[in-house]
Amino acid sequence: MGGVVMNDHLSLFRGKKVIVTGDTGFKGSWLSLWLTMCGAEVLGYSLPPARDNDHYNLVGLSKIIRHIDGDVRDHGLMKKIFSDFDPEFIFHLAAQALVRYSYNEPKYTFDTNVGGFINVLEVARSLPELRSIICVTSDKCYLNKEWMWGYRESDELGGRDPYSASKAAAEMVFQGYMHAFFKEKEKVGIASVRAGNVIGGGDWSEDRIVPDSIKALQRSEPIYLRNPSSTRPWQHVMEPLAGYMMLAAKLYNSPKDYSGSWNFGPGKNAVNTVHDLAEKIISYWGGGEINIAGNEGGPHEARLLHLNCDKAFYVLGWQPNWDFDRTVKETTLWYKDVWQGKPALEKTRGQILSYMGGE
Repeated sequence: MGGVVMNDHLSLFRGKKVIVTGDTGFKGSWLSLWLTMCGAEVLGYSLPPARDNDHYNLVGLSKIIRHIDGDVRDHGLMKKIFSDFDPEFIFHLAAQALVRYSYNEPKYTFDTNVGGFINVLEVARSLPELRSIICVTSDKCYLNKEWMWGYRESDELGGRDPYSASKAAAEMVFQGYMHAFFKEKEKVGIASVRAGNVIGGGDWSEDRIVPDSIKALQRSEPIYLRNPSSTRPWQHVMEPLAGYMMLAAKLYNSPKDYSGSWNFGPGKNAVNTVHDLAEKIISYWGGGEINIAGNEGGPHEARLLHLNCDKAFYVLGWQPNWDFDRTVKETTLWYKDVWQGKPALEKTRGQILSYMGGE
């Protein structure tokens, strides 16, 4: 680990079998690499990466973990793969993760985010060695009332777009399975986790502000913003992932004390506008400009959304390490350094080590 001393909850993963669904995705690839750095044996189950330059491909994750091409909608294949591997931990991240795409493909969104979620829990409850399950949903599972204060885990679920509604539905599925099936399993802990907007190197998803900004800067074009005044709880991808791993370890050791739903978001100083984010990206890139494109006729997107994370702060003992400025700096420099030829694996591992070391 390069001389970095791991926290107790990270050292727990050494030698453990871990399944990560969605390992080819942005968050999943960061998590899978981090788990291997902690000594875990990781099996990824996911659709193939969508793009040649996705983080999964850039860091060469297929050579670091065992990966199976699989769809979470395929219950039969999932059951075979999961049963054969017989993990102690499951991190379920696989999802259709884009709000705007969900308007074009609502059935696929619900089939993946609800049906796939059910498949994971249905398979999980028959695994003999399983001890800890982390089910990743979204901060958009809350019925967004555009209010100023953060949403708590007990607030109303709902959604005014297919993506948000699918995540709210997944949370209801989670509650049903937790109470009906997992409460009777004394050695199994299960949690749903709801994170704010994550950014970091290697995300090339469509219709996301950071990838769109980086692509514009690489082409020496203006950054076009649809909703510049919209606020989001921006955080580096490692922040919630650190929370997920901490919670997974707590579930392993004290399953019934930590089962339930948890928010993972940044402090209030990291709730900034889209325009603030774009300006900081430009400053760390070393040049660029912003144009306001407008969103007339576009699908509904929430303008004000952030989380109350008191439960994670005070009960779990988790807190963010990087403020908004450090988050944007590390994200922008990841893209810039890799674009200029630095190996993505070296850059990613370096940032993980810095984060773990409290730098």
